[in-house]
Amino acid sequence: MTDSERALVALSAALAGRDDVRLDSALRTAGDLCEPEAVEEALVQSYLFLGYPTALNALALWRRISGRPAGPAAGPVDRAARGVAVCRAVYGGQYGRLRENIRRLHPDMEVWMVEEGYGKVLGRPGLDLVTRELCIVAILAVQDAPRQLYSHMRGALNVGADPGDVAAALAVAAPFGGELARARAAEAWAELLARRGTEMDDETNSHDRDAGD
Repeated sequence: MTDSERALVALSAALAGRDDVRLDSALRTAGDLCEPEAVEEALVQSYLFLGYPTALNALALWRRISGRPAGPAAGPVDRAARGVAVCRAVYGGQYGRLRENIRRLHPDMEVWMVEEGYGKVLGRPGLDLVTRELCIVAILAVQDAPRQLYSHMRGALNVGADPGDVAAALAVAAPFGGELARARAAEAWAELLARRGTEMDDETNSHDRDAGD
């Protein structure tokens, strides 16, 4: 993980931790190490997980610290198409099942997840998808949301993150959350690694059988 990626992950964890002192420090560090557009994207995307008040207050603090005015609004985009592409990249082979599961909970939530979550926000330019996912991992680890954390840790790997970077994101987030949150995050990561190991073993065995034929 680069210094700039680490700074954005720490910023995301500070947002989730809702500690004004730590957030101020994290914003200043990110301002020194990261492109301003990347900092703003990390702040903007946080509203999906932490709500508008947290994101707006953090953006106001960033404006004061950076002295930067807000840039222009994003132009028109096909949010449905972009959302499908980004969501499919993050969830890989689980994409269809994910949409079915969310549809059973509420059909409008399925549409919002794809069009708003992935199409409007996570598919935006200004921050690469791997870094976005690592920032989300930090937020969810601090929030103690192990089910969603598991999905986004897997998503980070699906879009090209190194396992060491996911582990690093969890380590950066650890001081911002409680003891139970840290324990559950560690359990989710261990479960994911175990499952991926089993899947890789199954794939290797399948290739070996094909080669034997």
